[in-house]
Amino acid sequence: MHMPGDVVLGGLFEVHYTSVFPELSFTSEPNQLSCHGFDTAGFRHAMTMAFAIDEINKNSNLLPNMTLGYSLYDNCATLVIGFSAALLLASGQEEQFLLREKCFGTPPVLGIVGDSFSTFSIATSDVIGLFNMPIVSYFATCSCLSDRQRFPSFFRTIPSDAFQVRAMIKILKHFGWTWAGLLVSDDDYGLHVARTFRSNLAQSGGGCLAYSEILPWGEHPAEIKRIVEIMKKSTARVVIVFAHQIHMIQLIEEVVKENVTSIQWIASEAWSATAVLQTPRLMPYLSGTLGFAIRRGEIPGLRDFLLQIRPDLKHNNSYGNSMVNQFWEYTFQCRFAPPHAGWVEAGGSLCTGQEDLESVGAELLDVSDLRPEYNIYKAVYALAYALDDMLQCKDVIDKSGQNCDTLKTLEPWQLLHYLEKVNFTTSFGDQVSFDENGDALPIYDVMNWLWLPDGGTKVQSVGLVKKLASEAEELTLDDDKIFWNFDSKQVPLSVCSESCPPGTRMLRKKGQPVCCFDCVPCSEGKFSNTLDSMECTSCPEDFWSSAQRDHCFPKETEFLSYHEPLGICLTTTSLLGTFICAVVLGIFTSHRSTPIVRANNSELSFLLLLSLKSCFLCSLLFIGRPRLWTCQLRHAAFGISFVLCVSCILVKTMVVLAVFKASKPGGGDSLKMFGAVQQRGTVMVLTSIQAAICTAWIVCASPAPHKNTQYHKDKIVYECAVGSTVGFAVLLGYIGLLAILSFMLAFLARNLPDSFNEAKLITFSMLIFCAVWVAFVPAYVNSPGKYADAVEVFAILASSFGLLLALFGPKCYIILLRPERNTKKAIIRQCECIK
Repeated sequence: MHMPGDVVLGGLFEVHYTSVFPELSFTSEPNQLSCHGFDTAGFRHAMTMAFAIDEINKNSNLLPNMTLGYSLYDNCATLVIGFSAALLLASGQEEQFLLREKCFGTPPVLGIVGDSFSTFSIATSDVIGLFNMPIVSYFATCSCLSDRQRFPSFFRTIPSDAFQVRAMIKILKHFGWTWAGLLVSDDDYGLHVARTFRSNLAQSGGGCLAYSEILPWGEHPAEIKRIVEIMKKSTARVVIVFAHQIHMIQLIEEVVKENVTSIQWIASEAWSATAVLQTPRLMPYLSGTLGFAIRRGEIPGLRDFLLQIRPDLKHNNSYGNSMVNQFWEYTFQCRFAPPHAGWVEAGGSLCTGQEDLESVGAELLDVSDLRPEYNIYKAVYALAYALDDMLQCKDVIDKSGQNCDTLKTLEPWQLLHYLEKVNFTTSFGDQVSFDENGDALPIYDVMNWLWLPDGGTKVQSVGLVKKLASEAEELTLDDDKIFWNFDSKQVPLSVCSESCPPGTRMLRKKGQPVCCFDCVPCSEGKFSNTLDSMECTSCPEDFWSSAQRDHCFPKETEFLSYHEPLGICLTTTSLLGTFICAVVLGIFTSHRSTPIVRANNSELSFLLLLSLKSCFLCSLLFIGRPRLWTCQLRHAAFGISFVLCVSCILVKTMVVLAVFKASKPGGGDSLKMFGAVQQRGTVMVLTSIQAAICTAWIVCASPAPHKNTQYHKDKIVYECAVGSTVGFAVLLGYIGLLAILSFMLAFLARNLPDSFNEAKLITFSMLIFCAVWVAFVPAYVNSPGKYADAVEVFAILASSFGLLLALFGPKCYIILLRPERNTKKAIIRQCECIK
């Protein structure tokens, strides 16, 4: 289809979707080829370019004093035909065209609008680009065409697949779909998309592909059946299809045959608005489809222009108007004279050219949803604005540095220079310009296929995706408008594995994609508080994980408390021991003048009772929350109190031995050498040594409160760290040394008369004392946490009670129950018996 003009623009469109031809050469004429399957939408695309040029010619502000023409070719959806047509357009420049001189012959073609297929555009640009002829495609989306080194003259008014892929991944993330299938056509369009999609999906971490299959060209029912079986068996509910209309027709026929339902289709721009798929038979399977569609635009006057289309009856099937004539025959089911043999005889009608287009041309005249047409409209205007800038001499563009106003010839490379800088706004309000890769500002409408209650269909816009100035993609969706073709009418779930709830982490299944995983509970002391955590986080030192492992809470603190049963028992026992000591002290005080009290060294007895009272009270320092002063004081008080106690016992034992030794002939001096002063001095010296040990220990390595988390992972055991194990060992060792010494002396005096001496009682008490503390060491070492303190308190109380009962029990018995034995006469009698 051709219209002459001062400058001619070429166009490549898919007016037929299949072709049959014999041997073809690059010099073949279009009328030698046999194209079949008239595509009304493709014809409307071609007429949109014709309308845009007609509108530009009527615009006095754009390209004044110049008429644009066009040469439009049908590629018949066949690469070799489209490529041949492109070469015919490019080879029309046999003579230079002078702007100010009359010219004859074929006008030059300065730019081409098309092609619609990525593969066709690649082949065409590879060759036509050598001549620097601008090619502006309205439907070729392959990201490979953005390669400026390979395709320096290629432009497009449709976004690149790279943008569409990123936008589609945003859709997946928006709805939480991490498990999807990918189907692509077996051409540059599909194969490049597949590579880009896998790469971007892996980088985004937004999901995984359950399968990736290639839809073949032509009739391959076995391969289509195999792909549908994969879809049927897969757990992926979302299927993304980057393919052409013909692929989807073949695929959906097999889907219907196999009755594969519950699929959420995601459509690329190539078929997202295809009317042939929106039928009552197919909508049970395709309704709810989400897809990207070319930005819809409005082209005022286009419908009126289409209504003015009329066939050329004088030059039927000629180069000039064969495209319009074929449309007319297809629409009205008639033939122009002369028809082929048998047409009239078979009842066919002849075309008159006066048929009413408005009565039957609904598909052609439907301008309510102009998408590819709007891109064609923008492509024509981009070439026109670039040509206008060039003719207005807005820049020095001649290779030799010559200004454009001195040029008499128009060359494609000149137009290419201005096309790179073109920037204008359409009547619909959209800005048109090209980036450094020749791509237009990317924007897509998000479409949803709606199945109406009356059985009708509707493709509605539910959102928008566009590129921001920050190079990021912005997705805007109206979720409430989206129709979901599922029983629940809710967003479908498409995941390989269910999301791991808080308290678990993902463990990838061996040999499967990263989206397929098991949910493993977090171990003790770790938590996760988000969905799909890759790792569990350790709780802070003073915190522990909950039973659900979804948060941390402060650890339970443990120490020997006054409020727990064990602490209450030990406290009560300690106070009981203190009370008994006080009672015994009161008894001895009230009977201090009696012979039995005086005969048993009353001063040492009183001191011994006070030290035992201190032993009982010091055990209280081991109960309660450890603090610095209690940690420092508890062992010092314990050590000094027990040394004082054992020192008194040791001195008492030495006194007993001295007394009986003095009672023998020649032994009088022994008692004088160990009188009251020496007894006090001995006790003081022995106790001072322990005080010095405690002081050195506290100064050098002081005991201090310590949070111990080794005993229980979920508890903090508050304890007093001894600071220096050596200091603690020396303290206990010194007590043990005095106790053993007392035991040995008492053991040597065990055969003295029972009624007078205390040797056997001291021996028995020291035996209890040593036994308790020998048993204490292993019990203390093996008792965790607060039980170590309980063991130490128990040892203090047991040894204290042992000493108290063994040493003072018999005396209190005599004083209170056998007063007749508490007389001087009775004691003298015992002494005389001994003599």
